[in-house]
Amino acid sequence: MTRLTPRFHVAAGIVAAVLLFGLLGPLVFRGHALGAVVGGLYDHPSGSAWLGTDNIGHDVFTNLMYGTRTSLTIGLVAGLFATLIGVVVGTLAGYRGGAVEEALMGVTNVILAIPSIVVLILISIALGTRSTLAMAVVLGVTSWPWTARAVRAQAASVRTREHLDVARLSGAGTFSLICYDVVPYMLSYLCMAFVLQVSSAVLNEAALSMLGLGPSGGVSLGIMLHWALAWESVRTGAWWAFVPPTVLLTLLAFALLMLQSSLDEVFNPRLRRFVRRRRTTVAAPPPAVRKAEAA
Repeated sequence: MTRLTPRFHVAAGIVAAVLLFGLLGPLVFRGHALGAVVGGLYDHPSGSAWLGTDNIGHDVFTNLMYGTRTSLTIGLVAGLFATLIGVVVGTLAGYRGGAVEEALMGVTNVILAIPSIVVLILISIALGTRSTLAMAVVLGVTSWPWTARAVRAQAASVRTREHLDVARLSGAGTFSLICYDVVPYMLSYLCMAFVLQVSSAVLNEAALSMLGLGPSGGVSLGIMLHWALAWESVRTGAWWAFVPPTVLLTLLAFALLMLQSSLDEVFNPRLRRFVRRRRTTVAAPPPAVRKAEAA
């Protein structure tokens, strides 16, 4: 039975709390509608606006809830796209080998050689109007190569196992072998890859949004930081405009990375730091006992 480590519980708890805040927060805290002007420029936190207002007079707490939802949506959708593409490319390359592997890995290496941030900036500029789904798809289709390379190595290792030879002799086709005999052996790694892709997508979206290339007509954690920088909230001392999104973004990224690391420890017993066998040590006998034993 797989035993979960304390790090996993802490990381999963933080991620779950952020998810609940972003998904259920707007339904529970119905103080102000998104986009409603509730005060002046950078009003201090108060009873009517718990985290103050931004450069337009919007409630920062409301923006934080909806911004978290947008960032999580982009991260989850982009992580799903990147993981699926990486699994398909990597599994085909590792299982088939030969010319198929060389062609697929050649394309993968070419994409890896191009700086991803440059590609993201160019695509974002070309899109013009950028919806949340479009941003998620763009981030997903540009971040799959690392997953594909790792999955290829896993699939190549599984390909040589005896149970696949037995399945081939029983008449199983390539598609059936990949779906029922190859991919299930990589599920633990795919879970970790998905978590890592979600974290990468959330941070990449924040970077693009801070450059003014985020989702159009909405709010995300990165867009909140873009507004704060553009309207000089740091210089004016309006900490409530940039500290909450920065803390939440950092906390989410840290929790996702810790979750990925803890999943590695859960699936690989040799890496567990908190599940160790207790070693019994025998203390040396006192001098009087040693003299009595020698006599």
